[in-house]
Amino acid sequence: MAGDQLQVLHALDLAKTQWYHFTAIVIAGMGFFTDAYDLFCISLVTKLLGRIYYFKGKEDPGTLPPNVAAAVNSVAFVGTLSGQLFFGWLGDKLGRKKVYGMTLMLMVICSIASGLSFSDDPKTVMVTLCFFRFWLGFGIGGDYPLSATIMSEYANKKTRGAFIAAVFAMQGFGILVGGVFAIIVSSSFKAKYNVPPYWIDKVRSTPHQADYIWRIILMFGAIPAALTYYWRMKMPETARYTALVAKNAEKAAKDMARVMQVDIESDQGKVNEMTERETNSFGLFSKEFLQRHGLHLLGTTTTWFLLDIAFYSQNLFQKDVFSAIGWIPHAKYMSAIEEVFKIAKAQTLIALCSTVPGYWFTVALIDRIGRFSIQLMGFTMMTIFMFALAIPYNHWKKPGNHMGFVVMYSLTFFFANFGPNATTFIVPAEIFPARLRSTCHGISAASGKLGAIVGAFGFLYLAQSKSKPDEGYRPGIGVKNALTILAVINLLGVLFTLLVPEAKGKSLEEMSGENEDNDVDAVRMEDVSRVAADEPHST
Repeated sequence: MAGDQLQVLHALDLAKTQWYHFTAIVIAGMGFFTDAYDLFCISLVTKLLGRIYYFKGKEDPGTLPPNVAAAVNSVAFVGTLSGQLFFGWLGDKLGRKKVYGMTLMLMVICSIASGLSFSDDPKTVMVTLCFFRFWLGFGIGGDYPLSATIMSEYANKKTRGAFIAAVFAMQGFGILVGGVFAIIVSSSFKAKYNVPPYWIDKVRSTPHQADYIWRIILMFGAIPAALTYYWRMKMPETARYTALVAKNAEKAAKDMARVMQVDIESDQGKVNEMTERETNSFGLFSKEFLQRHGLHLLGTTTTWFLLDIAFYSQNLFQKDVFSAIGWIPHAKYMSAIEEVFKIAKAQTLIALCSTVPGYWFTVALIDRIGRFSIQLMGFTMMTIFMFALAIPYNHWKKPGNHMGFVVMYSLTFFFANFGPNATTFIVPAEIFPARLRSTCHGISAASGKLGAIVGAFGFLYLAQSKSKPDEGYRPGIGVKNALTILAVINLLGVLFTLLVPEAKGKSLEEMSGENEDNDVDAVRMEDVSRVAADEPHST
């Protein structure tokens, strides 16, 4: 109820879109730009790592063993999962701003360190790379709950969905820039070190200079993170944390008055009164939390888990799928640098035509048609297109049909981003109480990264198999079955979306039920006072 709401929160809910909204989007969004770049750039160079460190002779240009490939691709997700849980909890304990800078510095240091994995022993290089990728993921993990919570608590209720979606949409630009930068780097090396394809010279077609390519691509992720640090430290703590959790309405009003450039009353007396009669300060694992938000948390965790199995499987192993259908030639027909170039070009095309537009469709429409409708539609369309790829899979492998496969495959990315990939990030930042908001978002996001780990390992082994002990793993043999399983996973996402509430047009306090009991107590006290005033006193 607006009358019972603190003035600073009421002012935030009704504020017109101002410059500070765009500033917050850019500051939080650059973190997500870096997150996406760091998480997905590894898929551009895993084949190159195999050529450099696992060259097997004239008949095999070299590939990472499946267990090593799975570790390199997924170790950052393990770190991300851990970081989401830890920093999500810490954001509710210490405040959003205090924790926000830690995550960026960790990302800067570990991005640089990932590219400095030097050794003559392939195992040592891979272990060192995985070590720093884990801690890089740990820092990235903290960005998820903190960025979502900060943006939701800064935004007005009319356009809150679009603002949070805009932060998340920077992920699309991170993926796009990763591909473009890999094209630039590989093109530069290709022009300088022109090596013939493997099948022509029948010798190793990987110049030692190629070792610099993957290092440069991984280390570049430190630059946007470092540039964002100063501006993050200048942001004030969110008013909702300061007023509702830290119980300092005076500081909340002062901070937001400076940001919004309006006069706001502190309402410290109201906060003190609310604190004295507070009856709904239930904990995360309490019976009351389960009654109020248990199904909500189940909905946000399951849908994010299911979505990330499909989404990260598709992103990390695009190169294997494209090789399987013949869109990217077999490694033996390309030099190592040429292979990086072709993989980056394919992923850039997908990002440009489907991934980035999908995010911004969500930004444009989420506050018009709602979170629930977009998520339901996205999962449904992903299910349809996955089945359309899997069932006639042999048809798509035929010459002349490759582009049709790519178009259908691109549409799954479009509806992932104009769908659950965006909404699973947005909703947990809107429906839980302020004192548990970052923690619950972290739990939901960690569930998603568990799905990403399942996707990274599961799709790798589903899409590859071996016919004879000496043949090794051959990409493409199990792609059809993998796509079928991903279609079923998306169908389950449709069902679990029914547990997710709609937050369109409502304040965060309305959605979370915060101070609900306090409002009821206040009404009851007003009723008692009114009755006492009307009734005559007995003598």
